[in-house]
Amino acid sequence: MRETEDEIHLDSQERQQVEEHAEAPTEVVYEAIRRAGLHELERPVSGLWWSGVAAGIALSLSVLAEGALHALLPDQPWRPLVAAFGYSFGFLIVVQARMQLFTENTITPILPFFLNPGRSLLGRLARLWGVVLAANLVGCAVAATAMSLPGLIPEKIAEGALEIARSYASMTPTEQFLRGIPAGFLIAALVWMLPRQDGAGEIIAIVMVTWLIAVAEMSHVVAGSTKLFMLAIAGELDLWGALWRDTAPALAGNVLGGTGIFSALAYAQVRERA
Repeated sequence: MRETEDEIHLDSQERQQVEEHAEAPTEVVYEAIRRAGLHELERPVSGLWWSGVAAGIALSLSVLAEGALHALLPDQPWRPLVAAFGYSFGFLIVVQARMQLFTENTITPILPFFLNPGRSLLGRLARLWGVVLAANLVGCAVAATAMSLPGLIPEKIAEGALEIARSYASMTPTEQFLRGIPAGFLIAALVWMLPRQDGAGEIIAIVMVTWLIAVAEMSHVVAGSTKLFMLAIAGELDLWGALWRDTAPALAGNVLGGTGIFSALAYAQVRERA
């Protein structure tokens, strides 16, 4: 092959190989997520609801897995770094199974709205957000109740999960909000990354992002709600007060990080071609 001033000369087969290995441009990723968002906006309420309930239950396994590692590992300075990998467990199930998770929806259906804002699309977005968030919280409540049943989970592991939950509930509303911003940003970034990944790459991306959320003690509205439900069932806090004091600020932070920052920046990259 000869190299010229403009490019390396390739035959047709080599050019095809280049295309297959070329990184998808930003506009392609945006369009892929936008179309997925349009599909979600058109889904019936029943489909969104049951997928959201399943996501809430599955994501609660992150709390259980992190609590199990916390309880079973020796009390050493490195324990939180390893236990945080348990937090990835529920997210792997939710993302791989394509369940409806509220924090993923801070970007997926937002991209169509940024491209073509209007009352109709805004109404469908509000419906999607409302149904999915409510369904996620119901799923969290179901999972927290099940995990609190005597004998279902070994007592040591259940106590480990409660210790993780107590740490989460100890944050002030301001901390919940501020720590919710980077968590929302990271989940939106994960959604943006996934179209570029193959099977193994997708798993690695999920684990890396969610491990960082756990080890940095960021606030995730869905996983955090499972922790609050568990503490309420154990009689350690008032549920309604905790939902207002902890869940609402975490929700606001997640939306600001995912929609207000990451999604807006993603749109800014392609708006000249809109």
